[in-house]
Amino acid sequence: MAIFGKNGLVRKQEFAFAKKLLAWKYEKAGIALPDKNAISAHAVKIVDDAHTIAKKTGGNVLEILKDAVKDLKNKI
Repeated sequence: MAIFGKNGLVRKQEFAFAKKLLAWKYEKAGIALPDKNAISAHAVKIVDDAHTIAKKTGGNVLEILKDAVKDLKNKI
C-alpha cells in the first residue's frame, strides 16, 4: 500500500479528518447532517482543494483543511 498519492494512506487520513471536521461543524451549527454520500463528496472536494492550495503556496494541508471547513461554516 502506498503511503502518499491520491489513494495513499495519508490521503485517506486527510479525507477521514475532513469528514469528521464537517460533521462536527454541522453539529456545532445545529444543522442536520446531510447523508453520508454528500459529506464524503464534500470532504473529497475539500481535500483536493487543500492539496491544490498547498502546492501553490507551500502551505500545510491540515491547516488548509481546517480553514476550508471554517469557511464552509460561515457560508451555511
